[in-house]
Amino acid sequence: MRRPACSTSLLPCQPARHKPRWVRGLGLAMLLCVGLAPHCAQAAQSAPVQSAHSTATLITDSNTAQADAPLHAALRLQLKPGWHTYWLNPGDAGDPVTLTVEASGALAGQAQTITWPTPQRIRDASLMSYAYTGDVVLPVTLQLHTTSAPDTQGQVSVHAQANWLVCEQACIPEEGNFTLTLPTGAPQPSAEAPLFAQAAQHTPVKAPYKVTISPTGVLHVQGAELTSQSVADAWFMPQERGQIAEAAPQRLTFDADGLSLHLKPTDEFAKAAPLTGILVLRDPSGAERALNIQATPQPLAASPELGPESATASATPAQKDVLPVAQQAAAASLFHSIVLGLLGGLVLNLMPCVFPILAMKALAVARMGQSERKHQKLSAMGYAGGVIVGFTGLGALVMGLRLGGAATGWGFQFQSTMFVGMITWLLFAMALNLLGVFAFLPPALSASTQHKHGLVHDVLTGLLAVVVASPCTAPFMGVAIAGALAGPPLSGLVIFAALGVGLAAPYVLLAFSPALASHLPRPGAWMDYLRQFLAFPLLGTCVWLLWVATVESGATTVLLLCAGMVFMAFAAWVYGIAQKRQRLAGHSRGCTALYGVALLGLLGAMALLPALQQLAPRPTTSTPALPNGTEPFSTQRLNALHAAGKPVFVDMTAAWCITCLVNERVALNTTATQAAMARYGVTTLRGDWTRRDPAITEFLQHHGRDGVPFYLFVPAQGDAVVLPQILTPGLVIGTITPPHG
Repeated sequence: MRRPACSTSLLPCQPARHKPRWVRGLGLAMLLCVGLAPHCAQAAQSAPVQSAHSTATLITDSNTAQADAPLHAALRLQLKPGWHTYWLNPGDAGDPVTLTVEASGALAGQAQTITWPTPQRIRDASLMSYAYTGDVVLPVTLQLHTTSAPDTQGQVSVHAQANWLVCEQACIPEEGNFTLTLPTGAPQPSAEAPLFAQAAQHTPVKAPYKVTISPTGVLHVQGAELTSQSVADAWFMPQERGQIAEAAPQRLTFDADGLSLHLKPTDEFAKAAPLTGILVLRDPSGAERALNIQATPQPLAASPELGPESATASATPAQKDVLPVAQQAAAASLFHSIVLGLLGGLVLNLMPCVFPILAMKALAVARMGQSERKHQKLSAMGYAGGVIVGFTGLGALVMGLRLGGAATGWGFQFQSTMFVGMITWLLFAMALNLLGVFAFLPPALSASTQHKHGLVHDVLTGLLAVVVASPCTAPFMGVAIAGALAGPPLSGLVIFAALGVGLAAPYVLLAFSPALASHLPRPGAWMDYLRQFLAFPLLGTCVWLLWVATVESGATTVLLLCAGMVFMAFAAWVYGIAQKRQRLAGHSRGCTALYGVALLGLLGAMALLPALQQLAPRPTTSTPALPNGTEPFSTQRLNALHAAGKPVFVDMTAAWCITCLVNERVALNTTATQAAMARYGVTTLRGDWTRRDPAITEFLQHHGRDGVPFYLFVPAQGDAVVLPQILTPGLVIGTITPPHG
């Protein structure tokens, strides 16, 4: 893992000098004193506590202690290269250092509030930590007062107890107890005093600016000199963890009143409370200035008592600038997501996972040649309505489940064995319909020799198209869904509706365009053969869904589903016989019993649903069979590999995602790609989202995605790269190839 460069010592190097005799004598005396310890005081530094990763000591800035004068003590941690320890807010992971110092003897006092130097930001894959590396000095201040303890002989014992966490690839808790003894007297700077001065130089100072924070996370710093010419970069580190998404980008903007940092609040963000932390400003030369700030909460809306006019009048200039900018940014983001939704819906028509839908639509297009224009238009509008309602309804369901605390993402319904089973039976019934076993008509209409599919049939076809397409994430579609689920509910529904418009657009365009419709082939006997042929893609989809059910819940599930398909086939066969008899006779008398038998077959399949519900997939710790060089995904393993300086390719997949399986076959598991992975030392971490896995859901959401496939390449050095949903061997190999080739 690439770490920020740091100094290994806070003390400047001193040139060697010829020492006078009295200095050499004093040095000899100090050596004798150390040799007789603990009977001899060790001045301003305690005995060290050493481990394989750090050396810890207690130090003071004075060789003496005086009543009514502050004594500065500090925990000094000398960390091995590559190791770090944590600030008051450790960030996404870790624990802060704790230190308690107590003085006893001739003088007494106690302190445990650390004066924290400015920490470094350490990015670890998708996490952000605030930490220290190298030589770390963490001071506390003791206010000493005299005591009545007898036999102190003017000595002050300083005791300290500390706990800290040191991390590299793994995190190791450490602790230490320290003691040093100081004589009373006027303050005398110790040899460790420069360490305190150096720590003070790295300690943030109080900000001279007025700082506000909006409910949406816009941190505004008011200062006329804060311009793009004086500030090249800025970032904020909150004192309390959990207030903002630590690893999220902090966009820097400027206005006439100062600068703003656009933070990403979390669900725990306290909108009405001040936000405290460290603001770091970096000028164009690279010099940094750390400021302690306390941002005042600034509401964007008026209070109910004052009304909107009062809010506008009392708003600060910063608010008047920030509010329109925020509104414009939100409008631009919504428009961008709508466009991506339209494009994603269009591309979804060409995705391999939507092949059953293409089969149904191909048959609908063929029917256009034998239908009047009005019926064509109504059919297309019904199909489009079903698609749009399906997308918005499914999107609303996902948003509702998330508001209820469930860790769900796009395509979550395919993680239910019962849902997979019901879709399998539905597609199987549609295949039997295409093969002519029966017709989707109620008994009352079966006697008619001529009938047309009604508007309800077209709407249901559109709904089914959304259900079958939901596990897929086409190009542009992943970003659109992430934007829909992250924004306000109304905006999210608009984006989901845009996805539906994109999916239905080709069919609607064909129905409403006479020029395109004129190129359709004339009706004929070939349509019957086409209808029967289109049943086989649906049967192939049923086989795929049976495999998905096997992966999710085992072979018992497949037995239940196959038994249900037998019941469905029997019901369809009997129902078809009844329809033929009714059509030949011109009435339904004598067919009631057959319809009843068909209903019993359907009820027999439905009776298997409770058993399927009991076999619903649950999170599992078992490790599936993986190709050579591929490991199961976990955030801990990703962090460990990245910390070790190894490139990592993250592959988020699911058994019900056909796009994922196609990518594995044509791009990831090829000989050329695997050879490149081995040549450049890339480890593949594969996350299987077939079963519910909250860790994978959280990882996807952290990267702005809500479905699979998702591919992320984390190089040994540099920023992570998100790959598109459709992969080619050349794209994968080009991404993992280092710049030096």
